[in-house]
Amino acid sequence: MDVDDDRCPCGSGDRFVDCCGRYLLEGRRAPTAEALMRSRYTGFATRDREYLLASWHPSTRPDELELDDEMIWRRLDIVSTDAGGPWDESGTVEFVAHYRVDDGTAIGKRGRLHETSRFVREDGRWLYVDGGFDSIGD
Repeated sequence: MDVDDDRCPCGSGDRFVDCCGRYLLEGRRAPTAEALMRSRYTGFATRDREYLLASWHPSTRPDELELDDEMIWRRLDIVSTDAGGPWDESGTVEFVAHYRVDDGTAIGKRGRLHETSRFVREDGRWLYVDGGFDSIGD
């Protein structure tokens, strides 16, 4: 990724450095649950394991995180948000993340992940808690 010119994977239309790059590269805090959701999607798209673990609540964070190199994240659609604003302590974000798998046998197989994620804000910092999967696959 050319961080100076590439558009952010989260689909905002902004340059990566002006969007999720502020959180992944500069360590800034996401101001809302949706901003954290977008930055976590970007973390998956760019395979930034360290950021993903750091933005995960300690009570549900795994010890290790395996990322599938064959999964290529293509698009994020935010369906809805509930709370999760700058003055809230919790919130949810419903989204659909579209991907393609290039594993040598199923080149270009498409799928989607539909999830409602829960977030909490502790000490002014939003953290991902967990998510309920509504659908995965085609």
